[in-house]
Amino acid sequence: MTDLLVCHLGRIDYHEGVALQERLRERVHDGDLPDVMLLLEHPPVYTRGRRSDPGELPMGEDWYRSQGIDVVKTDRGGKLTYHGPGQLVGYPIMRIEDVVAYLRRMEEAIVAALGEEGIVAGPREGLTGVWVEDRKIGSIGVHVSRGVTTHGFAINVDNDLQPFEWVVPCGLDGVRMTSVTKETGQGEHLDCFRRRMALAFCDAFGRRQRLVTPERLQAVPVLSGQ
Repeated sequence: MTDLLVCHLGRIDYHEGVALQERLRERVHDGDLPDVMLLLEHPPVYTRGRRSDPGELPMGEDWYRSQGIDVVKTDRGGKLTYHGPGQLVGYPIMRIEDVVAYLRRMEEAIVAALGEEGIVAGPREGLTGVWVEDRKIGSIGVHVSRGVTTHGFAINVDNDLQPFEWVVPCGLDGVRMTSVTKETGQGEHLDCFRRRMALAFCDAFGRRQRLVTPERLQAVPVLSGQ
C-alpha cells in the first residue's frame, strides 16, 4: 500500500492555493514527491470552471465583489461554484490513468464520509458531485495535466449557503444546496469531518494516510516503493 501525503493547510487565499498546487504538481510529475492531498478552507470566492458562462453570475462580477466575494477563472472542469469559510476543500495531486474512475472514487469517498455523520448521500446519474436527495452537498471539478490531477472537491460542512442563492451554482438552474450543518441541525463539524474525509479518501483509493505539516511538505523526500 502506497502513501498519500495529507496536509491540513487551514484557511488560505484561493490564488495561493492554486500556486501551491502547481508547484506540487510539478514535483509529483517529476517523481520528486509522492501523491498529495491538501485539505483547506478559502475566504469567500466564486470560481468559474472551463465551461462557465456569464449567466451564472446574474448580478455581474462587480456586485459580487462589493459583497466581499472574489470572482476567479480557473482551469478546472465544470462550471461555477462557491468556496467560503466552513467549507472543506480538498485538492488531491495524484497520478491517475482513468479520469472517470477517479471521479467516481472521489464521489464514493465523500458519500462514505457523510455516512459517518449520519447523512445518506449519493451521486446523481449524468451529474458529477454528491447529493442528499435533491440537494447538492458536494461539488467536484478537476484538471489533469500530464497524468497528474489538481483541483478536486468542495463539501459544504459549516459554511454559509446564502452565496449559492445569488448565482447559478454548477450551472444548474434551481438547484438547492445543503450542508452537514443544515442536514444534521448542528454546527461545528469541520474539524471532525476533515479527519473523516481524509480517511475515507485514502480507503477509496487504497492508500495509507501520512499526515505532514505545510513546512514538512516542502521538504518531503521521495519514498521508497513510490
